[in-house]
Amino acid sequence: MTEERNEFGLLATTRYVPRLRLERGDVLAQHRWMAPGLKTLAKGRRAMANWDEDSVTMAIEAARQLRAASPDAAVAELTLASTTLPFAERLNAGIVASALGVAPDAVLRDTASSPRAALTELSAALRRPANTAAQMLLASERRIARPASTQEMIFGDGAAGALVGNGSPIATLVASASTHADLVDHFRQAGEDHEYGWEERWVRDEGYMKIAVATLRQCLKDGGVSAGDIGQFAMPAPLARINDAVAKKLGIAPAALVSAEHDSVGALGCAQPLAMLDIALRAAVPGALVLVAAFGSGCDALLLRRTAVPCPGPVPDEGHPETSYMKYLSFTRQIDLAWGMRAEMDNKTALTAAWRDHARASRFEAGRCSACGTVQFPRARLCVNPECRAQDTQAPTYLADPPARVMSHTTDFLGYTPDPPFQFGHIDFEGGGRVLMEFTDTDVGELEVGLPLRMVYRVKEFDHQRGFRRYFWKATPVRTTASSPSLSTTRAR
Repeated sequence: MTEERNEFGLLATTRYVPRLRLERGDVLAQHRWMAPGLKTLAKGRRAMANWDEDSVTMAIEAARQLRAASPDAAVAELTLASTTLPFAERLNAGIVASALGVAPDAVLRDTASSPRAALTELSAALRRPANTAAQMLLASERRIARPASTQEMIFGDGAAGALVGNGSPIATLVASASTHADLVDHFRQAGEDHEYGWEERWVRDEGYMKIAVATLRQCLKDGGVSAGDIGQFAMPAPLARINDAVAKKLGIAPAALVSAEHDSVGALGCAQPLAMLDIALRAAVPGALVLVAAFGSGCDALLLRRTAVPCPGPVPDEGHPETSYMKYLSFTRQIDLAWGMRAEMDNKTALTAAWRDHARASRFEAGRCSACGTVQFPRARLCVNPECRAQDTQAPTYLADPPARVMSHTTDFLGYTPDPPFQFGHIDFEGGGRVLMEFTDTDVGELEVGLPLRMVYRVKEFDHQRGFRRYFWKATPVRTTASSPSLSTTRAR
């Protein structure tokens, strides 16, 4: 049994990976005629967001896992880091906070422009006074790479998060170091989808081997430890051999290198440092030193000591293989398919109505009658129970978290959806409530009456004419997810 503590530190980490995994071999098959050199990168799979996922919805999934891991932590600050935020002028962290029900007086911020933005925020949070209220740090990416590029093979979609505050931390801060340097290893102009990367050897020699190594050495010096003392070393890099070279130059043991999960997930951009930190902490033994770094326009390094508190929460499963490269191109809007007249509706969103209805849309707010206990969605003045019909007796209740099951389902091959067929049905919620809603991440033939479900926050529809997207909750089957492994001496490779 873990001893209860009241100490400031890192309370929980998590990572979220979309269910779909695009087979790199199927990507290569489409480009072999003009880019046969991609064969060296065609091993394994990369995470692929569904059409209704973006950096906001994936961040919400990571945040919900953090909430479940530390349910008593009242979030006073929430930061969303991403280089692919869906809105340039709208507080993206505000969408996340609304879906989570974060208190309206919480401090929210978006941070972007750098792959080390999330680790910079985590380092700052851990250096604040120990009486600071809980801070939630989220990082999420859905980067779009040019077809047949190296990035298309390397990139993956996903999110990660960390919770900092007082309680029973899984790790505490030992030291940190930061260096800013306007070395441009890659860049993406505002308004563009695709980035431009420079020659890898130059980036390695001038960037990682000089800037990153110097920053890491300073962090180790400030922590009063030697490189040989490091139990887990996590640093995202375009190629694994860069990590090997950095570790060798510093004197970090090869066994300490943490997997970037390239063969099953891919590079998660801004989310990668937090994702690798989550992997490292779950593999570290009590007392082990964990060194994590992020490179980009400089370098951040963070040295943590693992406690004996088990890492809470699940770890991502292996996902579902996706072999259709054309589906990937359609989901990322890099091809414009002829969907026909059924897809020509105007999806303009009335922002005034969206604000009036924000509790229902953001938090899945229903009403529970105080007279008879009936739950109904949407909440209304009159109870729908014919034996009650009480007026103005409904208190808010929320349907995003209660377990649910399929009551009925329909698979429609005629109605438009970016991922046919369109699947919807009636959902029964444990504790009351019945709603007609969409399914997502569901295979044809998978739905059946009584199938357990959970709710996920997704894009409901796009208004491509005006550049707006509307979100709502959808139902998805509950699938077995690996639990966090117990503390062991096994190290990630």
